[in-house]
Amino acid sequence: MKSNSFTQELTSLQDNLHYFAKSLTQNDEEAKDLVQDTFLKALTYRDKFEENTNLKAWTYTILKNTFINNYRRKSRTTLISDNTTDNYFINSGMFIEEYSPEAQLSHKEIRKVVDNLAEEHRVPFQMHHNGYKYREIAEELDLSIGTVKSRIFFSRKKLMNKLEGHQ
Repeated sequence: MKSNSFTQELTSLQDNLHYFAKSLTQNDEEAKDLVQDTFLKALTYRDKFEENTNLKAWTYTILKNTFINNYRRKSRTTLISDNTTDNYFINSGMFIEEYSPEAQLSHKEIRKVVDNLAEEHRVPFQMHHNGYKYREIAEELDLSIGTVKSRIFFSRKKLMNKLEGHQ
């Protein structure tokens, strides 16, 4: 597809993309930013678009994946206020909270059950819990993705069984 016709077709999708973005973000300004990011990615990776395929579906996929990635990035970051007179805000990847004695005890019990899992199940489970993606775990442990998913699934099942009735 020629560059000019690609750009024209892409531009013609703006209203549809904005409507879809607004349904995801529930905010007009965020939807506009999302559409702009989508256009930028579509133009940057135009060479990846295969001719005689559906441009609308391709751009919708870019928009949806961009939204998901942004959402995940935002959910990993927590805003903390130090409550001083200057009221500084600190972005932190971890949320620091004081635990009640009961919560600390529960955490210790759960940690003990996790630590008692067989290593082949415990390691993938802990890596996934720490934010690694299945692909990253598979590469690190030299396993197939299916094996990683299976081990994490069975780890969860074992934990749920051992912690049944634990609140």
